[in-house]
Amino acid sequence: MTRRYWNINLEEMMEAGVHFGHGTRKWNPKMAPYISAKRKGIHITNLTRTARFLSEACDLVFDAASRGKQFLIVGTKNKAADSVAWAAIKARCHYVNKKWLGGMLTNWSTTETRLHKFRDLRMEQKTGRLNRLPKRDAAMLKRQLSRLQTYLGGIKYMTGLPDIVIIVDQHEEYTALRECITLGIPTICLIDTNCDPDLADISIPANDDAISSIRLILNKLVFAICEGHSSYIRNP
Repeated sequence: MTRRYWNINLEEMMEAGVHFGHGTRKWNPKMAPYISAKRKGIHITNLTRTARFLSEACDLVFDAASRGKQFLIVGTKNKAADSVAWAAIKARCHYVNKKWLGGMLTNWSTTETRLHKFRDLRMEQKTGRLNRLPKRDAAMLKRQLSRLQTYLGGIKYMTGLPDIVIIVDQHEEYTALRECITLGIPTICLIDTNCDPDLADISIPANDDAISSIRLILNKLVFAICEGHSSYIRNP
């Protein structure tokens, strides 16, 4: 895998608050190599190491995108949800930003059945067929459609398991991470000072509570994916 320059700036990361970790009482000792200091009861992440792993992650996603691989971005907590949706749409990736339904990947046949139902209901709504049904039946199907849109809207075009999964907040998305590990799907995980850096294939130590930090990390990954897509289009 060729190393590239991704314009990862330490000053920019500091301005976004990427270096702020959790309180010193809430930490995982495995994160010690990624922590540079303690300040006012908070661990400070070593941004040099963050830059290194972020650069590695950008190289990985660029390489994968340039070969037409599929990505899934997962981040369901309120502070991450909007950034996850924006990043995924910009990079033409699949995403989950509301709730991870257990077995979404490990029980793919069930997820696929739900997706078929979702697509059928969307088509019925577009063609006006739902409005021609009895009011009670139409209301029930519209509620079902709304629920499917909430939980599966970001993966409605996914036709198989993703090649790489990007996870925002290891603690919040632990179920998704375990499913990826079970299936052998490579993962890139944004990890704070209370996380286990050994679980993901590439762990990026960073503040997973600040919107500005989450957005900066996703921006870099999205840019690399878009560059990879462009390379794939030019050289399919």
